[in-house]
Amino acid sequence: MHSLEIPRGPTRRALLAGAGAALLLGAAGCASTAPTGTAPHPRLRLIGETTVPHRLVFQGTVIGGLSGLDYDAARDLWVALSDDRSDLQPARFYTLRLPVSADRLGPPEWQQAVTLRQPDGSPFPRRQRGGAASDSPNGPVADPESIRWHPRTGNLLWSSEGDGRLGQPPFIREMATDGRHLREFTLPPLLAFDPTGQRGPRDNLTLEGLAPTPDGSGLWAAMEAALLQDGPLPTVSAPGSPCRFTLFDMISGQAVRQIAYQPDAIPLLPIPAGAFADNGVSEILMLDAHRLLVLERAYSTGVGNSLRLYLVDTRDATDTLGLPALHRGNHRAAPKTLLLDFARVGLSRLDNTEGMAWGPRLPSGHRTLVFASDDNFNPRQVTQFVAFEFIE
Repeated sequence: MHSLEIPRGPTRRALLAGAGAALLLGAAGCASTAPTGTAPHPRLRLIGETTVPHRLVFQGTVIGGLSGLDYDAARDLWVALSDDRSDLQPARFYTLRLPVSADRLGPPEWQQAVTLRQPDGSPFPRRQRGGAASDSPNGPVADPESIRWHPRTGNLLWSSEGDGRLGQPPFIREMATDGRHLREFTLPPLLAFDPTGQRGPRDNLTLEGLAPTPDGSGLWAAMEAALLQDGPLPTVSAPGSPCRFTLFDMISGQAVRQIAYQPDAIPLLPIPAGAFADNGVSEILMLDAHRLLVLERAYSTGVGNSLRLYLVDTRDATDTLGLPALHRGNHRAAPKTLLLDFARVGLSRLDNTEGMAWGPRLPSGHRTLVFASDDNFNPRQVTQFVAFEFIE
């Protein structure tokens, strides 16, 4: 979620020094909604963290707003998507190297800044002020959020949250590695903005995460928050209404299934009470053919961010694709199990983390799991990479 227009206040918070850099067993200290009798849950071991200087300039662009992250083992190459809506420079992604070993995460080595292209080959236009669709005559404004390597073609898949105030819908597109547009997926009608504001997604709370299936046959896309007709957003006293994860057939680009996922209540009370606070899904990632990792990211004014990683089994959820509205009794949400509360890791800080990707395998055979934060181009925030060993 791009938050330049919502004053978020400082998003830094010191963690207890005694938290340590190890630990993190499955769902320690948290109730699980997963079925009983399942295999032991994965564990995560912190490898390290690194940060990027604020507003670092690279190839004439300002690095920041990193909302999406992915890694291609064949190329040993990372991609990081900026959610700059062409306000600073044209919408873009970066290629980079990120040294990851069993005991160290090195600083990123930036390789190239690549401009995202519209179907006609032009860059995406800068967002205009005023709120009318006619304010963007040169095409839709892109609000880039997630980026993934296509497992079969080597192209890139990416999502945009659109702009509800401009009447510009969210989208999922495939592009070449040089940013050229290749095609667009077909979203279910219920994921389009409603001009009356009665149904559909909320502005700036739409397509936040993408996760291709391991075999490349499908693509999961996660909404950050509930549709208007599906219920209210989370509060500090109540969980949010379910948000929808949609599975697309990779070849046709059509939706074939959908499940509901219920985010937590906002875990931190804002200061002062009643100030801005939120919680939602910021990224998803396939663990295997049926299980998803889901990253929930919360923010409370005057306190800071909260980050929690959940494990979800997509097989244990109702198909909601044909349901115009979700309400109690007409669906079964996907069960979720807490794998990691970032507040217990011992990181130097928690920020607006939106990128999550598998990294290279370690000599142990375990995968690495890497996260990246979106600093919103705000000097009070940070672009941070964090790496874990993922132990199954």
